[in-house]
Amino acid sequence: MTAPAGLDAPRLSGAARPGLCTDCGVSRMADAKACGRACQFIRPDYPRLETAVHGRPANPSHTDEFFFGALLSMHRARLVPASPGAQWTGITTALAARLLETGAVDAVLTVMPDASDRWKPVPVIVTDPAGLARCRGMRMGYAPTLALLEPARAAGHRRIAMIGIPCQVYALRALEAELGLERLYVIGTPCSDNTTTENFHIFLNLLDPKPETVSYLEFRADFRVELRYDDGRADRTIPFLQLPISQLPPDFFPMTCKTCVDYTNRLADITVGYMGGDGDQWIIVRNQRGAELLSLAASRLSLRPLTDRGRRKGAVTGFLRNTERAAGGLPLRRMPGWLRPVVSFLQPRLGPRGLEFARARVEMKAVETVLHLRRAFPARIKNMVPDHVWRLVKPYGLEPGADEGSGGRREGKD
Repeated sequence: MTAPAGLDAPRLSGAARPGLCTDCGVSRMADAKACGRACQFIRPDYPRLETAVHGRPANPSHTDEFFFGALLSMHRARLVPASPGAQWTGITTALAARLLETGAVDAVLTVMPDASDRWKPVPVIVTDPAGLARCRGMRMGYAPTLALLEPARAAGHRRIAMIGIPCQVYALRALEAELGLERLYVIGTPCSDNTTTENFHIFLNLLDPKPETVSYLEFRADFRVELRYDDGRADRTIPFLQLPISQLPPDFFPMTCKTCVDYTNRLADITVGYMGGDGDQWIIVRNQRGAELLSLAASRLSLRPLTDRGRRKGAVTGFLRNTERAAGGLPLRRMPGWLRPVVSFLQPRLGPRGLEFARARVEMKAVETVLHLRRAFPARIKNMVPDHVWRLVKPYGLEPGADEGSGGRREGKD
């Protein structure tokens, strides 16, 4: 495709590798074997990379770091005024734009929508701050963004920022020392279960009789999905419990997403998401580069204290049982139809909100990882499941078996 000025979408060669792969882009680079030392689905080492990136590993005795990784501060935030076309208020692209405007970086690696499909991500090198307006909004599908590192370096860019999801960021950090960059900023987003663009269209077709007019979709922290349209129809919301999950194929979410060990992008300089925002965005500043990023947009940021309400244990326990019963498929709730509207009414009022909602989602992802690996790839558990995941699932009765150790890296072992 042809990108506007300031946006370069190089044609990428290569392909995703077989097996557990999210096509982060490393397998499409000249040294495709770099996957072996960069992929989080082989043998992740978060303490080593956290120390390299943040100066220290996450402290499991610190309540927030136990769940969310190393951090300096957390905020409930919104951009004022909100950027048109943003998924929330536009903080992520605003931070990247400020890096370009101030000359801190020469280029930003991110994704924009495909010309023929608004939901399909296309990796792009952005050199003009105005070009980031084209990158706002949510995309669903695989985007080999890291493959842009080679054309970016060939174009002379040595000061780079990347907006990426956790599996991309882990690989970037694993290779960072080899890249010869003068400066690297990483703006991370939490990943809320990706799927292929084709699968996402199946979901849209089930949600709405005119799926081609859906211009916005968001899973909100109030247990509802919000839809917006470009044909003049009013926005509408659908409670989670009334989504057509039972009509989706069992492999709707790929095994990589079902076995993700990093929901909050622990290796980013700054994480910008929604889970802990309670209706706003949620910012985790992880190191001094992250603090620098936050300060760049300070004049437009409205920051408020985070909320923390409700209790998560019942929701996480129920998710665990449903996932066990699903035997590899999607975790469906066994609930009479007449009761679903009642529970849908009560969930946003009595369920976990703010940081407690974020903790619930992090624990659910950890539970899902262990259960799906035990079922589908039991031999991989000892290398793929890091210590922080085992700590998260322990309160729910999940502990490593004798053959599920982490290769001597678990606490208490030599």
